[in-house]
Parts: sequence; C-alpha cells; structure tokens
Amino acid sequence: MVWDVGSRRNYPTFESCLWMSSVLSSSGDLSADRRYQFAQSLAGAGDYAAAADLMVETLARVPGWAAGWMALGDWAEAAGRDEQAAGAFGRVLVLDAADRFGAGLRLDLLRRVPVAEAMPAAFVETLFDQYAPRFDTSLTEKLRYRGPDLLAAAVSGPLGRVLDLGCGTGLMGQAIAGRCERLEGWDISAGMLDQARAKGLYDRLEKRDLARLEHGAARWDTILAADVFIYLGALERITAWVVHALAPGGRFAFTVEAGEGADVTLQPSRRYAHGADYLRMLMADAGFGAVHLETAILRQDRGAPIMSYIVTCSGLRRATDQTGEEAELA
Repeated sequence: MVWDVGSRRNYPTFESCLWMSSVLSSSGDLSADRRYQFAQSLAGAGDYAAAADLMVETLARVPGWAAGWMALGDWAEAAGRDEQAAGAFGRVLVLDAADRFGAGLRLDLLRRVPVAEAMPAAFVETLFDQYAPRFDTSLTEKLRYRGPDLLAAAVSGPLGRVLDLGCGTGLMGQAIAGRCERLEGWDISAGMLDQARAKGLYDRLEKRDLARLEHGAARWDTILAADVFIYLGALERITAWVVHALAPGGRFAFTVEAGEGADVTLQPSRRYAHGADYLRMLMADAGFGAVHLETAILRQDRGAPIMSYIVTCSGLRRATDQTGEEAELA
C-alpha cells in the first residue's frame, strides 16, 4: 500500500463548513465572537489573508479557543500561508487531544506526507452528530447520493443475517428492506443512530467505533458498508475483523471513493480514496476467492461527480487447523 495526499484547494471543505456553523459556537468572550464573525465575512468575500490576520488578533484575547485556532488554520492555508496554518492546526491538537476538528488530517495535507491511517473518531462522531437531522435530505436530494441503492443491487437474493457497518440514518436498511432474516446496524454517531431507530427497520442498533472493533462470537451472512470506509483510510484492520465475523458462505460488500492503483489517498475533502489494485490485493490476501469491482457515480460534490468502486467479495477461503476443523483466516 502506498499512502498519498491529494492536492489542496483554497476554500473550506464541506466538513469545515459544518463545524464552523455548529461546533464553533462561542469563545466565551462576546468581543472575540464579534471579531470572529467579521473575520468569517472577510473569508466569505475571498480575503483569507485579512481573515487570518484578524483571527490572530482575536486569539490573543482567547488563546484557549481550539475552534478559533482551527478557523485561523483554515483561512491561513487558503491564503497560502502554510507555515502559519500548520502552527494553528498544531495548536488545535494541543488544546483538543481528541481532535474533534480533524486538525491532524489538515496537518497531513499540509505536509503532503500522511501520518494518520484513519480519521479521528471524535472528529467523525462530532461531524455526524451535528449533521444527523438533515443528513437524508442533504445527501439524497442535494448531493444525489445513491450508495445504498447501488450496494443493494450488487448483492442479489436473500441476505440472511445482515450487519450494516456505519449504518448512519438507516438508508442502507431502507434499500434492503424485506431481504433480511435479521438486520443490525452499528455507527459511531448517537445522533445518526437516533435517526435510524426512528425508521423502525433494524432489529438492533449499537454505537460502535469501526476503527476499534474486537472479535466476538456473532456471525453474519452479509456485511455491508455504504460510503463508510472513506473515513477509515487503511482497511487492513476492518477487513480482518470482517473475515472473522462472516458466517460460512458469507458475503462482504462496500463502497469507496475511487483512487489510483495501490494507493490510499487522503483527499482535500479529508475523505480517503482507495485504489483498485489496493482493494483487490487486500481482499485476495484476506482469503476472498471472488472479488468484483464496479465503477459508479456515488454522488455529487460541489457539482462534480464522485467516482466510486462498488466492491463485492465472496468465496472466503478458510484454513484448516491440525484437527481437520475449519479455522478462519485472520
């Protein structure tokens, strides 16, 4: 696997806009808040340098405001001041060790030498807790998201016992309704799980961090992950977990944003893209005898189509231990 970092763009990402409007609520100092609002107006007009300069003055009043430092980093980077941006993002990590704002990913993009193999769990959880109430409308109507429908079409017939990894608001559950013997969903965001619960489709919903799953006794006939691995990056750990969790004859299917070759790429959107060669090699090494990749447009982003891979895996080969019984590949 080769790690790469995509080229940067000089405007805030969709995720940046979310935390600016929600997590970034107040510094606790009314004067600092007013200065931030004025800086935000300058950035909105395209004067990122002036916005960054004003935030430097503002943060002298509230040096412990992690979200303010994140704004400074965002605008300094957009103004081409990479050293200043790196210093601001580094300050965020000191003030917020859980990294709710994804400052470590921004540092990776600035360095062009990736370090993090997955998004910080606190960043993903915060992002989707804030996004949950408008998630379905934003994705299906504004961004024309169709990942669950594409994934449902890629796995034919009855699905048996199904685990929906990163189930979000339950869009995958809607797409496969009536085809499951049992349907469970796991997600890191309590807000998203509340939305899924309201749909009444799942037999069980649990709050889980997919980057830290541990092996258990439960087995599933089908494990699905729609537009989830774009937040994980390296997939070796989760794939090993899936191999252990699949029942004999089970299937694994997921979508990812399309990358190049054997690369895993951290993109300016702070989402990961996965190359076809990387995916094929990883799934083959995991023991899947049949691995199929299909290219499709998953959704739109800023008016541009997002090319993705729909990956379906089956025919899991299992090792035989010295007693002659099957042992799962890890």
